[in-house]
Amino acid sequence: MNDNPAAAVDAIAQISAVPTILDVVCRMTGMRFAAVARVTADRWIACSVRDEIAFGLQPGGELKVETTICNEIREHRHAVIIDNVAEDPVYASHHTPAFYGLQSYISVPIMLADGSFFGTLCAIDTVPRTLNTPEIAGAFQLFANLIAFHLDAQQRIDQERQGSELREQFIAVLGHDLRNPLASLDAGTRMLQRTVEDEKGKVVLALMRSSISRMSGLIDNVLDFARGRLGGGIAVEQADRVPLKPVMEQVIAELTMANPGRRIEAELTEAMVRCDEGRIGQLLSNLLANALMHGDPEAPIRVRSSIAGGRFELSVTNAGEPIPQAVIKDLFKPFVRASAKANLQGLGLGLYIASEIAKAHKGRLLVTSTPEETCFTFHMPQQ
Repeated sequence: MNDNPAAAVDAIAQISAVPTILDVVCRMTGMRFAAVARVTADRWIACSVRDEIAFGLQPGGELKVETTICNEIREHRHAVIIDNVAEDPVYASHHTPAFYGLQSYISVPIMLADGSFFGTLCAIDTVPRTLNTPEIAGAFQLFANLIAFHLDAQQRIDQERQGSELREQFIAVLGHDLRNPLASLDAGTRMLQRTVEDEKGKVVLALMRSSISRMSGLIDNVLDFARGRLGGGIAVEQADRVPLKPVMEQVIAELTMANPGRRIEAELTEAMVRCDEGRIGQLLSNLLANALMHGDPEAPIRVRSSIAGGRFELSVTNAGEPIPQAVIKDLFKPFVRASAKANLQGLGLGLYIASEIAKAHKGRLLVTSTPEETCFTFHMPQQ
């Protein structure tokens, strides 16, 4: 817990029940001063006060910690209850009652969940009071526990807020630092493509642009992985029903252009679907990229979308070697590739992210793989 006095006062001020607790404490005991105090090795700080004896303390006010019994409570962590100082065998000659003119006193430690000592819930008066009863001691302990519960909850909320801010900063910096150099390369190769005339130069630029495109996809996957793992899942925007055919045709056209000589055959529904069309396009792009990487380059890749039974279904099928059974069970986990071959490019995030997009749409991504073909199928409610 922060030792900053203002922070401690603010933390108690955020607990709306504290003024009521102090009021109940005074009414229940007849005591005319009650407070919640932050107590450290060298400071006693009033965080909330109910004062009917003109003691003179306000929230943020301090006492010399060595003049208080609370300082001793910080060390032994037990409640101190005094009905009548003059008759108490332990505290009749104690310096604190004499210094402040007290005749009755009760103070209970406020202990946080991690075992640390925050301070005390205490009450004092200049006349004797009957305090040392199971009912009063139990009520004070209950109130101290309630205050500790709220302080712990505040601390968790603050930590989560700080964690959320750090996550956003990390993702923003990651995106900025990765994308800016790539954008410069992209702009440079585009410019060169307009001026280079020899065939060898054109081939080199085509390879460079292919690498830039692949790197851009890797960055997208890394950022989505960071958002998903650090932020609790991939976010989707559920729009009104939209036609998915145009975005899927665009994805297919881009990948066909980037992979000359490869055939992608499509049979796409015109149906309207409630979804995040950009994310569905990303899902298809990841599935196609996987098929292009692992499928038989001599056989076409088939893309099919349809509506059946109120559900949207999208499948990507390719020929080629089957996915090993040992790989299939972990296929949608991060950093797992759809092949046991070690020389293939990619981070192994594409299928994981596709699966997370499916889940975000309340759908599923499944795979079947035989010696004849491998088929990834995504289905979700059409809504």
